[in-house]
Amino acid sequence: MLTKLSETLKKIAKGWIVLIFFALELYFNAIALPKAGVKLGASSGGTGPIDLLFFYTPEKVYSMIDAYGEAGRALYRTIELTTDIVYPIVYTLFFSLAITWLFQRGLDKDHKFQRLNIVPFGAWLFDLLENLSIVIMLSSYPSQPGILAWIATVFTMIKWLFAGASIALLIIGIVAATRKAIERNKA
Repeated sequence: MLTKLSETLKKIAKGWIVLIFFALELYFNAIALPKAGVKLGASSGGTGPIDLLFFYTPEKVYSMIDAYGEAGRALYRTIELTTDIVYPIVYTLFFSLAITWLFQRGLDKDHKFQRLNIVPFGAWLFDLLENLSIVIMLSSYPSQPGILAWIATVFTMIKWLFAGASIALLIIGIVAATRKAIERNKA
């Protein structure tokens, strides 16, 4: 299944498609997510989103959930079930397709890194599991099951590890494609 996903990405990775997802990535990072963050911060006295933390304890996350207040919890739940469902799809497709496109240009066709174009899907999976955990914590408050908070923080940390790996692969792709283009121009 993962091999098939990797091969499908190789078939659809075109420069113009990567640019479309890059533009969507910029939109979310420059407009949609900051706007949602401002709204959440305004209703919670400046308490930011749980999603942006790398690690949190049950005490930390439940103090944040308490600080959101009823209106903030409802708003955050809405953000998690709308914007934060669409955004992971956008960044997953951007990173996967960009990595694929760059690796096609910078690495040999049979290079072992070619199959790593699916790494961003790990971030997507754990982001969705993190979002589900956050929605459950927001919805069940004032109940504070510690095990759920620990599960959520594990999902969050794994999401960030996959995201970091995706960024590293993108950088490797940029370097490899640039180096190969320079070599071609010298020849």
